[in-house]
Amino acid sequence: MAVYIRKLSLKIPPPSEKDWLREDEDNFFLQDPDRKQDALPQPFRMVNKLVMLVFENAMEIIERKEMLREAEKLKVQPTKCFPTAEFQVTGRANCLAVSGKYVFVGLSVGLAAFNVSDCKEVGAWDEVKTEICAIHASDLGNERHVLLAVDEMGLVWLFCFHKESFLLIKILNEVEDISKRSTCVEVVLSQGGDYAGVLLQDSTKTWLEIYQLPKDSWLKEMEKSLGASAELAYRERTSSWTSVNSLDLREDGSAAIVTRLNKSPELLQGISKESTVSVNKGDAKLSLPVLLLKVKPPKPVTGSSFKSPLDALKKVNDGSMLGLGFNHLIKDSQWEQQEAIFRSTYWEYLEAESERQSKEEIPRHATFHFLLPSPILQVGPEVKVQPDVPAGISVHWDGSHNLCLYLLNCPLKEKVDSDPKPDIVWPCAAPIACSAVSSCSRYVALACEDATITIWDKHLGYPLSVTAILEERVICSIHFLQSSAAASSETPRSGTDPAFPIVQLLVLCTDSSFYLVKAPTAGKSSITLLADRPEDPNLAVSAAVPVLAFPSAALFFSWDGTVSLMNTATSQIVYCFCVPPSHAVACPWQPVFVVDSVNWCLLLRGDEQQQADALAQSTAGCSTVFLFDFRSYPLKEAFPKEPDLPFKSLQNLTLAERCNIFLCDRQQSLLGLEEQLPEYWSQLQAQAAAMDKERQKVKGQKKP
Repeated sequence: MAVYIRKLSLKIPPPSEKDWLREDEDNFFLQDPDRKQDALPQPFRMVNKLVMLVFENAMEIIERKEMLREAEKLKVQPTKCFPTAEFQVTGRANCLAVSGKYVFVGLSVGLAAFNVSDCKEVGAWDEVKTEICAIHASDLGNERHVLLAVDEMGLVWLFCFHKESFLLIKILNEVEDISKRSTCVEVVLSQGGDYAGVLLQDSTKTWLEIYQLPKDSWLKEMEKSLGASAELAYRERTSSWTSVNSLDLREDGSAAIVTRLNKSPELLQGISKESTVSVNKGDAKLSLPVLLLKVKPPKPVTGSSFKSPLDALKKVNDGSMLGLGFNHLIKDSQWEQQEAIFRSTYWEYLEAESERQSKEEIPRHATFHFLLPSPILQVGPEVKVQPDVPAGISVHWDGSHNLCLYLLNCPLKEKVDSDPKPDIVWPCAAPIACSAVSSCSRYVALACEDATITIWDKHLGYPLSVTAILEERVICSIHFLQSSAAASSETPRSGTDPAFPIVQLLVLCTDSSFYLVKAPTAGKSSITLLADRPEDPNLAVSAAVPVLAFPSAALFFSWDGTVSLMNTATSQIVYCFCVPPSHAVACPWQPVFVVDSVNWCLLLRGDEQQQADALAQSTAGCSTVFLFDFRSYPLKEAFPKEPDLPFKSLQNLTLAERCNIFLCDRQQSLLGLEEQLPEYWSQLQAQAAAMDKERQKVKGQKKP
């Protein structure tokens, strides 16, 4: 067996680094202490440099935060506003809604109603013990309120709240076969409770259902049901009375009952309670809502089957809407050729995406708004239009360029069309990201994925302004702020100087930066950066909502639990709404709140601060809802009210007066073009001269 034996002796090799310390340099560190790091051998020098780099970066972050903290101290601190009232609810409050003088709370065990004035509970519904995740309410008048509640299973519950009682009307998406059940994605209730929209989806598709609510017949049916319950309870009680207290009821029995009830207030109170319990048990049978529309997402554009333009025109005459891109003359072969050219050019970018594509239809989300009557939504003369009842609905789907408008005043059909065609289509240059409608429903704002914002005037039929955010930012939500135009759907009176209000739009981006868009009806629009992306991630904005009780006012909710009220006209935070020190804002990344513009208050859920973990806190037995009354704070001084403009309803004007208003608006909008005409004319002349010169040059080349 061969054994390798090293011939040389084992000695430590001499140092190869020139900057290593020598034995004769005893006082080296005293002369130059900074060279101590250079004297370290590898890998200790690399480790030391990394540690020092981390330390320096940490110091830079600390210094930056210290500078921001000092800058915050120098700023004018906003006034802190504490709640004026509070009330506790049984269970966890998941959502809030306000209608009239009541606030409705969606709980983990059902529903509850409280009075806004004294914060006392007036009614509850907990028969099914289901968790309510979203709730919408609208005042129907005559102490009636309609409610739409969505539970954790995606079921939509339709209630009518009357005489402090919850009356269950129907579960809109309930089916017998549980395998065919669809879940609710979003619910929208029109102002006034005339219509309800429900966005549903299953495993493969999504669709939108629009219901008409028979609110006029509900009052008669509920009064009749309550009267029958009172009479039944009275007869059950009189059956146990003695002959002395018995009544000699006539055949109708009405006069004797009324006389006995008037003489016995205690009996009347007992019958009222029994009738309420009877109604809550579901004895009241109310009219069911009527399904008007069932809108599906638009299908992808495919090749044309038309042989000539005449065939396409015949299809349009059949009622097919222009603007969706279906009535064209492009063949399937042309689509395939264009796709092949595109894929051959960008194959390296599309290689990874081609594996993820699926032929199955992916569920898509839709944003929809109810619209009041306007000249854009044309209806037939046989249909009576009410100014405060929605006449149409606007819908746009994710990834779609088109805003589709559907009329709601069409005659009811025996069978609802499963794929109705839109009555109006507004195409956009880029996919629509989000939209908003002003409180008067006159202005519609569209924000596209390319950060372009368009504000449409539905009464006049043209865009009021078109602006764009130059920075590379994605818009996540837009809101109309209170202004003289947004607060009323009226126009200037005939014979007076027209007033030109400013429409204000609050734009929130995904990086928590927000802008203010001002679009005057006469003049150029402007866009202003109110707040840039915050340095501290805890200051990221989770929600923004306008306060219509004050002009240019908006509420902002931050991830650290701060609730700020900003005056967008000055870009200053003027007030902060704070919960008591013993509590904290619940779920600041998705706060539970509602702003009541009628009663001028803010309702906000707060949880008691506990030492336990977050799971124990989220499953607490009760929640606290704090009420901030705007009239208790000097908010009018911070937000001075704009002078009211002399307006007159558009519906009451004659055709000549409407034409005069339209011409005045067009004249004011064209005033700025007079200054631009000389520039346009010079450009046109220069272009014409260049074309003439090019033509002379080509003509000279053709000569021999």
